[in-house]
Amino acid sequence: MPATPQYAWPMLAAELGAELWVKHENHTPAGAFKVRGGITFIDWLRENHPECRGIATATRGNHGQSQARAAAAAGLKATIVVPRGNAREKNDAMRSFGAKLIEHGKDFDESREEAKRLAALEDLYLVPPFHHALVSGVASYALELFSAVPDIKRVYVPIGCGSGICAVIAARDAMGLDTEVIGVVSTEATAAQQAFLSGKAETTASARTFADGVAVRSVVPEALAIYREGAQRVIAVSDDEIAHAMRLYFRCTHNVSEGAGAAPLAAAVQERDINAGQRIAVILCGGNVDTEVFQEVLCGRTPQV
Repeated sequence: MPATPQYAWPMLAAELGAELWVKHENHTPAGAFKVRGGITFIDWLRENHPECRGIATATRGNHGQSQARAAAAAGLKATIVVPRGNAREKNDAMRSFGAKLIEHGKDFDESREEAKRLAALEDLYLVPPFHHALVSGVASYALELFSAVPDIKRVYVPIGCGSGICAVIAARDAMGLDTEVIGVVSTEATAAQQAFLSGKAETTASARTFADGVAVRSVVPEALAIYREGAQRVIAVSDDEIAHAMRLYFRCTHNVSEGAGAAPLAAAVQERDINAGQRIAVILCGGNVDTEVFQEVLCGRTPQV
């Protein structure tokens, strides 16, 4: 896949009072950053497990599209588990990439358990939500951003299972930069923020946010170990703030962002005072939002879960 662009949009800069760079991972072949990890993970799988005939994994959509796309290119079958009521258009996209889609569970964490069961039952390789081969692929967007834009003071990255923020930390450290990495979660799914503060693998009772890319109840311990060491802080944004950021993106850049993709911009707006006059960056990690949800947001409403 080609590199994605990073742009400094003047209307966004005016809104924040800062030089704001947007890394457009909504411009990938699957509309989200996860496609990078799909390429590198399936390459790793073919090299290390050549006997593998297929994969199973759980997702809210972008990881599943990534794995289905890469698996099909490698001649492997992909069984993807999503929670009931998952984004319809993400489900359609996964099927279009060749996935066998199964709806199971009330949320991502329950879907993970079903994917694990199916992998054992059908002799498929279970693709975890976090793996070094996924992170190495995702890190390519951070390498592109940091190579194109020098001296970024801080970058805001959403946290789902952690591949994005860990990839940004890895690229920053490999390049010897001192950019602050700020993790962003939903106020309705704060496990990563709680774990960052406590140092323990926290779990929340629910994750009821329309920003499905960050709607996870449990942290991945391996990811936590990296972002607790390498991130400056983890902040939470509300669904109202996320919806506002989605409208900002559309009004100021005419780019479509899904909820998780807009969360970093929402966080940068929340921290407007400390960002004033600084060069900062946000990761627009994906644009795969259902039409009806985006219509609601553009009408000034916050979608309810």
